[in-house]
Amino acid sequence: MSFGLRLSDLRRKKGESLQQVADAVGVSKAHIWEMEKGRADNPSVALVSRLAEHYGTTVAFLVGEERADADPELQHMFRQATKLDPRERALLSDMMKSLLANRKARRA
Repeated sequence: MSFGLRLSDLRRKKGESLQQVADAVGVSKAHIWEMEKGRADNPSVALVSRLAEHYGTTVAFLVGEERADADPELQHMFRQATKLDPRERALLSDMMKSLLANRKARRA
């Protein structure tokens, strides 16, 4: 599936208009349409990043370089976690350990 088809599919699944996506990522409606139709040459990395963030997915997914078994939601959460400071990352790690321990206890 091409970049443009992925964009179009994500937009339709989210129930958004071209204008809503354009407003969310800071470009024109026409530019979104051109990208969806495969007529826009080399969108900037910054724009592709904003689109990935808007749709809660990864740049790799949008450009077709992500593994088929990768979970876009988990990839999105990982990208968000990279913005945390070391103390916040440690807290997140402790939370994950606690969640996994609780899950294991429920199964036992």
